[in-house]
Amino acid sequence: MIKLGVGIVGCGNISTAYLNFSKLFKPIEVRAVADIDPAAAQSKAQDFGIGSRSVEELLASDDISIVVNLTVPSAHYEVTRQILLAGKHAYSEKPLVLTLEEAKDLRDLAARSRLRVGCAPDTFLGGAHQRVRQAIDEGAVGRVIGGTCHIMGHGHEHWHPNPDFFYQIGGGPVFDMGPYYITNLVQLIGPVRAVTAMSSAPVATRTIGNGPRKGTKIPVETPTTFHAMLEFQSGAVVTLGASWDVWAHRHKEIEIYGENGSIFVPDPNFFGGTVTVVDPKQSATDLDFLDHPFGCNNVTDTRGISRANYRGAGLADMATALQEGKAHRCNLELAVHVVDVMTSILKAGQTRQWIEMTTTCERPTPLTAREAQSLLAQAVP
Repeated sequence: MIKLGVGIVGCGNISTAYLNFSKLFKPIEVRAVADIDPAAAQSKAQDFGIGSRSVEELLASDDISIVVNLTVPSAHYEVTRQILLAGKHAYSEKPLVLTLEEAKDLRDLAARSRLRVGCAPDTFLGGAHQRVRQAIDEGAVGRVIGGTCHIMGHGHEHWHPNPDFFYQIGGGPVFDMGPYYITNLVQLIGPVRAVTAMSSAPVATRTIGNGPRKGTKIPVETPTTFHAMLEFQSGAVVTLGASWDVWAHRHKEIEIYGENGSIFVPDPNFFGGTVTVVDPKQSATDLDFLDHPFGCNNVTDTRGISRANYRGAGLADMATALQEGKAHRCNLELAVHVVDVMTSILKAGQTRQWIEMTTTCERPTPLTAREAQSLLAQAVP
């Protein structure tokens, strides 16, 4: 398999993860980084032994086939548009864009240009979530009729040195964390038909608790608590609670309810975790998925917890799909639909109405253990 050259635009916090984990994958090679701040790009390039170029130079580079957009969410639309206009395939960090109109414009531009667009999150390709998909598809709990999701915490200002954008228009828990949950629900259950919601912003300011700006108060310009309902085309109804105003809770991240049992799904922000199925007799079984390489722990996080982290799997899958002429899983159709769902939740939070989706998508094809292993540069036991 030929390695496709990858360039990264945006050298903030998330770029470190992409640069580290891209080395795991056979079909891709990061060859250069760029940023509107040349010093940031030069520093990151030096850390990882790769090239530093201006954004214009990177977009014009013959050795770059895919450009990864890691800019702040408010810049995603314009930067991805520039990538496509430069004749490059694009892969964006989540969310794809902040409005449905922008999402549809990128979809039309990509179609006219015959270029691919991929979008994070790719955590649904993890071993745990693919095992849930297998269980649902095999009828382990019968027809899915409902579920719950909870994204609960107290925001990012306590750890992030520059958390301003999390609380600006286009931020908030739905745009920040919602893509992980909604994308996973779509791959498990299918597309969403309609949503409704209530929302609030209980506090007007947040205080930065880390870094050189510690103690600085920043304004809250977007809702930070949502209670939503998602009706899927299959008929299933899932409640979604997303809040940055909660100090503690005991909710599971995702629970899927079927006619013949329930599945407890681990945090979709991660690739692994424990998958538990409970039958009508209340017998609980933890499902084994460790033959799937993207379920094998390979890192230790800042809290000392061993985790599976294969960020970049979606990018590698896209590179393979390009070479083999098939559909990639973290695809534009899926990303546009997730934007439709998220923006509709925000609108419903203001109007308290049911809002019908104007987009749909197919569930991404399951990623088998063998297919996942083929993406890796080295075999995972």
